Amino acid sequence: MKLTFLGATGTVTGSRFLIEHGGSRLLVDCGLFQGPKSLRSKNWAPFPVDPASLDAVVLTHAHIDHSGYLPRLSREGFDGPVWCTPATQSLCELMLPDSARLQEEEAYYANKKRSSSHDPALPLYTTGDAERVLEQFVTAHFGETFSPVDGLDVRFSRVGHILGAAAVHVSDGSTSVVFTGDVGRPNDVVMRAPDPLPAADYVVTEATYGDRTHPDEDSEDVLAQLIRSTIDRGGSVLIPTFAVGRAQMLMHLLARLRAEGKIPVVPTFLNSPMATSATEIMIAHESDHRLTPDECSQMMEGVEFVRSVEESKELTDRNDPVIVLSASGMATGGRVLHHLMKMTPDARNTVIFVGHQAAGTRGHRYISGEKWVRIYGQDYDVNARIAHLDALSAHADADQLASWLSQSPTPKRTFIVHAEPDAAIEFKNRLQSSLGWDVVIPELGDTVNLV
Repeated sequence: MKLTFLGATGTVTGSRFLIEHGGSRLLVDCGLFQGPKSLRSKNWAPFPVDPASLDAVVLTHAHIDHSGYLPRLSREGFDGPVWCTPATQSLCELMLPDSARLQEEEAYYANKKRSSSHDPALPLYTTGDAERVLEQFVTAHFGETFSPVDGLDVRFSRVGHILGAAAVHVSDGSTSVVFTGDVGRPNDVVMRAPDPLPAADYVVTEATYGDRTHPDEDSEDVLAQLIRSTIDRGGSVLIPTFAVGRAQMLMHLLARLRAEGKIPVVPTFLNSPMATSATEIMIAHESDHRLTPDECSQMMEGVEFVRSVEESKELTDRNDPVIVLSASGMATGGRVLHHLMKMTPDARNTVIFVGHQAAGTRGHRYISGEKWVRIYGQDYDVNARIAHLDALSAHADADQLASWLSQSPTPKRTFIVHAEPDAAIEFKNRLQSSLGWDVVIPELGDTVNLV
């Protein structure tokens, strides 16, 4: 087998790994690059290999930085199967059309406000492109062996993180490689703990939190304090949230805090049609998470689900304190941008970011303390309180990830991806010193022979 790194090198986004074997080409993940313009511009570059030459794609999970380039790949000529777990398929049926709509909306606003250097500004792909590629999806269950291309056997194993998330084990019968995808936490509030990593000759691992551990704090108490203090001063709380996974976790925590009397009962809104539908999918895939049917019902009580644009616009025009959960989690697009434009200039309000904020995203600029942030070509003052609850991340931290990897037999070589440069270097040093592993940090375009 030959492995080429087409993305997720030097950054946490743009997951794309090409395996070539016996004349066949298999792509593991097909994600969008997110963050600063220098990364986003890679989405517009010609794909490094002819999409029509790819025989199949296998997805680790549904997050857009792992699946979001699929509609463009299909439009450019890829017509093979896209393999994933059933829950990942269900989520992609939401997330890919939603990604297309966001890009269409951003192109519309850019043209309306003339904030783009392109005339006209165009979306990377359309909702029609997204709907077409979904017809190419094929599913396999955890532990089931399948052959997406001749000569390669693949199987999924559970890694927590979000519904359907999987490590991908690929074998040609003599050599094997496993891609961890994004690894969840063993003690996640909602998701089940990762299964043991399958033994393999080579490991391609994420290291998003490779240089740090999650804060040793009671996140529920911190969240409750932030909400209470904001409402006491007459403000509202905005929580930019990932529609899949974190939105449901936050709804569960808010329900528990309300039931325990730790936060006041104020109007609470989930302003994301995709998050609303993802909540329904989570309930349908009960084997993928820890919540009981009663807990799933309770987390939906006291929350108003906002679907229409008109309702969305009215939320932050209110004078009474409210709690709003709205996608996207890193404030890269979507309805949350309109809430940020209205809410951040007011010092009474609080914006709570949850989990990792990739360098170059608006979320990262907010938590870095910038005094103004640009949205749709205009600058908006940041007077509101900005909080960051990193302890509620869906990613395993450095200790948890190293412990999980250490339970697997020593591979011939390990490749670190999905990490900012400092995190990758620190995690490499850790695996080398504590486990004695041979570790490499690949660069974009690097190719290695797996023998």
